[in-house]
Amino acid sequence: MNLELSAEQTAVRRLARDFVARAITPNVIAWDRAEDVDRSIVKKLGDVGFLGLTVDEEFGGSGGDHLAYCLVTEELGRGDSSVRGIVSVSLGLVAKTIASWGSEEQKRQWLPGLTSGEYVGCFGLTEPGTGSDAGNLSTRAVRDGDDYLISGSKMFITNGTWADVVLLFARSTDAPGHKGVSAFLVPADTPGLTRRTIHGKLGLRGQATAELALADVRVPASAMLGPEGKGFAVAMSALAKGRMSVAAGCVGIAQAALEAAVTYATEREQFGKSIARHQLVQELISDIAVDVDAARLLTWRVADLVDRGEPFATESSKAKLFASEAAVRAANNALQVFGGYGYIDEYPVGKLLRDARVMTLYEGTSQIQKLVIGRALTGVSAF
Repeated sequence: MNLELSAEQTAVRRLARDFVARAITPNVIAWDRAEDVDRSIVKKLGDVGFLGLTVDEEFGGSGGDHLAYCLVTEELGRGDSSVRGIVSVSLGLVAKTIASWGSEEQKRQWLPGLTSGEYVGCFGLTEPGTGSDAGNLSTRAVRDGDDYLISGSKMFITNGTWADVVLLFARSTDAPGHKGVSAFLVPADTPGLTRRTIHGKLGLRGQATAELALADVRVPASAMLGPEGKGFAVAMSALAKGRMSVAAGCVGIAQAALEAAVTYATEREQFGKSIARHQLVQELISDIAVDVDAARLLTWRVADLVDRGEPFATESSKAKLFASEAAVRAANNALQVFGGYGYIDEYPVGKLLRDARVMTLYEGTSQIQKLVIGRALTGVSAF
């Protein structure tokens, strides 16, 4: 793997950094306090091409490779993880999955709107009673002539109250476990689908996180994404790439923590000198720096494997596991550098720590990642 970025990748990274400085950074504190990101950011993300990365131009995408996608999600994570999540879900989990599994009609129906920012997508997998146990869904899709009637509930759905389309997973057959799960593309305004915003989150406070309730939601059979009974495979393929996106966002959090810690340490004086001159402060900063580089390289490896068409699922779990835990360590170390000032939200590191903490939980907890990696190495399933 050539670790030198191409001219195009360098330009994409610069574009993302400029976008963050202009459209995100000035609003971060206000959005976090209000628990609400300004929805106009979606169209801005679409206009600059970030919602169409890696999607064919034929369907409104902006092309590019997966390393460019990781560079953008890293910069968005460095700016505000709540905004990064919009892209990771609407593009990374929904649009890319439609591009991989969808019929020609489904691609033309949904991809141009998702890549332009006209539409927002959400990923309806997690339920109140099934988080890590994704193969044991209770939401059901019952055949009714040429349609399906879907009933059940979903929890902790990113973009849930903003979404125009829900990539929804439901049990459509009586086959046991994950074998009975199918995937559906459900317009969010379909009668019987209601949404409730979840407030009071520890982190990602500006992100539109929701609970979905479905009561006999009628969709045509043509709304099924992929073959019947293959919904679990659809979900896992989406999450394998999604973990790469989360890892890249975590690199962004850790990078932001590093930059904040270095700036503060060189400006803050204690005992007659800048705290950057204290060896234990330098230790905190150096630990962050090593974590940033290691997490970034693990993430770039996944992008390289995806672009070369090689297997990447295990490497994606490794990157997500390490980067999410590294982001927590980095933000925690940065807060220690700031001391008491790190504990108030006028400074960035408290938010970085709050946002980092959920990264070890969603799109597969750290414990699930270890099981995935262990199974790949031993051939023995722990489930």
